[in-house]
Amino acid sequence: MPTEGSAGDDEPTADGGTPRVLLDVMCGKLATYLRMCGYDAAYALDRGVEADDRLLSLAADEERTLITRDRELAARADDAVLLTERDVLDQLRELAAAGYPVALADEPTRCGACNGRVERVDAEGGDDGVDAEGGDDGDADPPEYVPNDRRPAWRCRDCGRWFWKGSHWESVADRLAEV
Repeated sequence: MPTEGSAGDDEPTADGGTPRVLLDVMCGKLATYLRMCGYDAAYALDRGVEADDRLLSLAADEERTLITRDRELAARADDAVLLTERDVLDQLRELAAAGYPVALADEPTRCGACNGRVERVDAEGGDDGVDAEGGDDGDADPPEYVPNDRRPAWRCRDCGRWFWKGSHWESVADRLAEV
């Protein structure tokens, strides 16, 4: 039975040794932060899952540690981290205290929006040629909103979003430094 902040030592890992996690509907903002830390962090609402039984099944099927604020749900899970805080920085502190690494990844590995893997795109564009809808977009140049002075850039393989280390990256780094 899980306890507040419990973490198992034998969880499957991905993305540099971080455990694969599933966050319940109360932890959406936390999912984004964990993705920026390199976690394979699935979020219940991204999967269209709200029912407790389905969450437990999904966590087991995908060998993910469930992260939740729901005591009853955590008690039913084979492996869960029960959070007590509502504020995302306090939740990150709880995870760090439970032994989960909470530090910004050197380079993005996961899309903060959809949890898909991101890949680096060179300065001339020219990545895999797949657009946001999964079709061939020819030269795969970055959209106009991607600052040219912010290279390198990364693009999500699944949803096509672009990422670069700009003011948002720096802001998250500052917040994580408080943890």
